[in-house]
Amino acid sequence: MTEDAEYSPGDLRATGMALKHDREWDYELDRIVEAVDERDASTVGLQFPEGLKRRGPRVADDLRELLPDDVTVMISGQPCYGACDLDTYLMQRTDVFVHFGHSPMKESDKIIYVPLFSNVEVAPIMEEALNELETGDVGLVTTAQHMNRFEEMREFLEDRGFTVHTRRGDERLTHEGQVLGCNYASADIDADQVLYVGGGKFHPLGLAMEHPDKHVVIADPVNNVVDVADTEKFLKQRYGAVHRAMDAETWGVIFSTKIGQGRLETAREIVDSNDDAYLLTMDEITPDRLRNFGLDAYVNTACPRVTTDDGPQFDAPILTPGEYEIAIGEKPLDELEFDTFHGTW
Repeated sequence: MTEDAEYSPGDLRATGMALKHDREWDYELDRIVEAVDERDASTVGLQFPEGLKRRGPRVADDLRELLPDDVTVMISGQPCYGACDLDTYLMQRTDVFVHFGHSPMKESDKIIYVPLFSNVEVAPIMEEALNELETGDVGLVTTAQHMNRFEEMREFLEDRGFTVHTRRGDERLTHEGQVLGCNYASADIDADQVLYVGGGKFHPLGLAMEHPDKHVVIADPVNNVVDVADTEKFLKQRYGAVHRAMDAETWGVIFSTKIGQGRLETAREIVDSNDDAYLLTMDEITPDRLRNFGLDAYVNTACPRVTTDDGPQFDAPILTPGEYEIAIGEKPLDELEFDTFHGTW
């Protein structure tokens, strides 16, 4: 099976945390042990993103050596794709809850966030990316895993004559220059070109969709690739889904129970305006779960990556709220845009 057939545009299953480089992570065990002592905790919950779950048992072993024998360490087996995707069931049943791999989306005394910054050098791939940039004004963005090198990135560009524009987006973002798979507010800067330093194509594709006037260059230090975000293939996939949904008579409107992905108001508005729409609640959205309902099409108000990354795997069309408006004739096709999240829970 070819890569194009297996993965949709922007898919991150072969990038991101599935690294080709050796890594020495700082799991901040001392900080966790200190929290256990301060709270007189008897239970500790650990949550890892998908690409790091294999490391969970080893981290638990290291913690158990440092903690009293009567402290129980539990590892979440629930899927985890971001700081919006907390295992709230485990969190409510542990005295100390540790979320690895993502920066905080919302501060909480209950949660310890351990970001796990990348140790991959960024300068070599940024040097190569200069061929795709024009000297002058440039925006700079990256993901949470590379925020530890953000100032290094900025200095690299400034030393080569660029005027670097950065900002922190909204409250969903922790750091200046940070982008999420659902939020590109940090790219709303006064520059016609943006350099994205990070793994995968999904983030820069979303950025290019939300800011179509900007030239988005990808410098991927994880896979050692330089590219330019091209939304054409991505748009064709989404246009295809919208067209297939135009004949739908029954709709399932999905509301996510994940703590950082719930847009109940949006879901209710759709259901209230359509007698043939049904509000479905679920945590993990999979083809099998939707297949059981047998509806003609679905609107996903949860993480937009479920729609864009996994959409081709579903039997029925699955759309974003904005795409739904196009499918039912409330908006023209040329107003198709990327679905983004703003604010926290």
